[in-house]
Amino acid sequence: MWEKLGKAIIKYRFVLLILLTAVTALFAYWGSKAELGYEFTRAIPTNHPVNITYQEFKKKYGQDGNLMVVGIQTDQFFTEKVFNPYVSLQNNLKKIPGVIDIIAIPGAVNLVKDSASEKLQARKIFTATPLNQAQIDEGAASFLNLPFYKGLLYNPESKAYLMGLTMDPEVINSKKRDATINEVTAQIASFEKATHVEVKLSGLPYIRTVLATRIANEMRYFLTASILLSAVILLLFFRSVSSMLLSLGVVIIGVLFSLGTIHILGYKITLLTALIPPLIVVIGIPNCIYFLNKYHTSWKKQAHTGAGVPVQQKKRNAIVDMVSRMGIVTLFCNLAAAIGFAVFALTKSAILKEFGAVAGINIMLLFFISLVLIPIVLFFLPPPKEKHTRYLNNQRLNRWLDRLEKWSLAHRKLIYIVTGVLVVIATAGTFRLQSNAYMVDDVPKTDKIYTDLKFFEKNFKGVMPLEIVIDTKKKFGVTRNFKNLVKIDSFTQYLSSRPEIARPLSLVEGLKFAKQAFYEGDSSNYSMPSEFDLPGLAQYLNMKTSSPGDSTGNDDSFTKLVSRFMDSAKQEARLSVNMADVGTHALPGLLAGIEKRAHEIFPKDQYNVSLTGSSIAFLEGGRFIINGLKESIFWAFLLIALCMLYLFKSFRILLCSLIPNIIPLVITAGIMGWAGVPLKPSTVLIFSVALGIAIDITIRFLVNYKQELTHHDNDVQDTVIQTIHSTGISIIYTSMVLIAGFVIFCFSGFGGTKALGWLTSVTLVTATVTNLILLPALLISFSKKKDKK
Repeated sequence: MWEKLGKAIIKYRFVLLILLTAVTALFAYWGSKAELGYEFTRAIPTNHPVNITYQEFKKKYGQDGNLMVVGIQTDQFFTEKVFNPYVSLQNNLKKIPGVIDIIAIPGAVNLVKDSASEKLQARKIFTATPLNQAQIDEGAASFLNLPFYKGLLYNPESKAYLMGLTMDPEVINSKKRDATINEVTAQIASFEKATHVEVKLSGLPYIRTVLATRIANEMRYFLTASILLSAVILLLFFRSVSSMLLSLGVVIIGVLFSLGTIHILGYKITLLTALIPPLIVVIGIPNCIYFLNKYHTSWKKQAHTGAGVPVQQKKRNAIVDMVSRMGIVTLFCNLAAAIGFAVFALTKSAILKEFGAVAGINIMLLFFISLVLIPIVLFFLPPPKEKHTRYLNNQRLNRWLDRLEKWSLAHRKLIYIVTGVLVVIATAGTFRLQSNAYMVDDVPKTDKIYTDLKFFEKNFKGVMPLEIVIDTKKKFGVTRNFKNLVKIDSFTQYLSSRPEIARPLSLVEGLKFAKQAFYEGDSSNYSMPSEFDLPGLAQYLNMKTSSPGDSTGNDDSFTKLVSRFMDSAKQEARLSVNMADVGTHALPGLLAGIEKRAHEIFPKDQYNVSLTGSSIAFLEGGRFIINGLKESIFWAFLLIALCMLYLFKSFRILLCSLIPNIIPLVITAGIMGWAGVPLKPSTVLIFSVALGIAIDITIRFLVNYKQELTHHDNDVQDTVIQTIHSTGISIIYTSMVLIAGFVIFCFSGFGGTKALGWLTSVTLVTATVTNLILLPALLISFSKKKDKK
């Protein structure tokens, strides 16, 4: 079959070449339309309870993860030199498209009792622009007398000040966000230049935008680096520019196909799918090496034995032999690699589904690209020269292969003992593995994104959103039952006592502010109104707002702020909390403590208390991805095992093939455990990826072993020796390409991508060793047991 296919490819070469060119042009056009995307919540299925609760919350109260925070730390804040530029900064930021609202000290309001109208009026504290020092001092004294803003807009101990920008979700989730964030950073740079005060930036809109931009830049960098590195390695191996260009042509077409696939499937380029183009290069190059290696071997054979045969016919025979011998091998190698990636599509996580579908499809497309393009181009190229095939007799590599042969034949017991010891040590390390991920743990700890986030955690206890909704199960249950308000205040005090949680914003904070205003602005009265206070205070709670030309400077910001903490039926109360990025390991315990206290204060039979928000969605998404990846490893093993069983039709060979590939995974898991590398979405990904790629080495070795067995009168030992020498060089070369390709990822700015690089490289090094030393030893040992029986 494969011989006929090789002849057909040569016969219909022009038609196939035109067809491949047309399809490549079409996919290149689609690929140019691929867009960037970065969303945390897409890790959870749409029908998951956590996602349903989160979506219902957003419908009722709006997006929770759309706050961008600007922070400074200075003891000269209330001076003309800093305060007036800060006022200008707020005014300039308000004008930027995509910025809906800003809460900051220059726009802060005070509640003032108007006895005549029996209303509480919200008046701006800082009215004139620009302000002289006397006006700033007067406003500062008034502002600092308002406990409502303490911990929200300023930290009196550390002299840190915060400005919150509410971003338009439609802008932040579209291409416009880059322009918006760039304009924000430009205004901040102007402020820094004018005041010489360093500004800190954080919040999910900012973090997502910056990371999405870095993803795009890294994808281009890794793609370019992997292509250049592959070009250098190929040139060193084959000493042939044409072989190098042919191989690069295959992988570049594969990259265009992958980008086109992302677009036509309606996906976006994410932190995961951005890895696919460089992976296509890394996986595609070994295809080319194995095809070219077999072509060169066949050509040498044809050159020595085909006396009197025309050169063109020799070349045709060598190409047909290449396809007939390597077609089935490359098919199953790509199939195994595709399975290693495609199993992610079996999970319920949208992010993993996309990665698995795109990677699995394009690895198989890569096989067809290689199968069509390589034989056709080789047919048009002149036959290889002596220098192009000299690598087949690399004396240094042959000496190493001789050593491998001796170890497999004479030192099998030692090989098994060393392997057993390593597996025991690695297994002990796997018990030390912990699952832990942070929202920004993929960036280095010296990165400005990370250091700025830690600034807000240190001074304001964090900026990660957590939302708590208390359903009283009764209409007007929040406002008409004083006991419910007291319970909310008690729960708020518990939350404030937690070191990881900032002071929550809720209706009771508005009531405390109103009580302070009712008692002539005395800050000692900033407390929960008593049941006796409420009747006298109720008449003041309908706050009056000023007209645009009102000289009092009234503002409705406070009214809008407080009104967001109840639903329209006043049945539900919302507590909005900012918290530190504590990681998925500590977060469940923190949330369990919150839920326990909530149910103590709000009994389940009378209230419904739900915790939601981006932090919860992130936690559940991380769990979901990790569990999905664990499942995918199981399915990958099962499907690859079935492929191996179909290919070799022998349980003995199946067992021999799986052991050398399970051991590298166990060793990698052990290294992670001993090195303290946590399990998280990016690191769990390593196991399926490495399994799918490492099994290639086993397939190539065993297919060659099976093909040679009949030529050596079924003598296993002689066949193993021959297989070590015939496939060893190409296995070592391709392993070097794969390892070098993944080492590129070690230069990533994302911790997860960096871990993917070095851990996958370690797995591939181990897999190469086990397949060239342990696998031959197993084949010989199992065959001897069979002979004894």
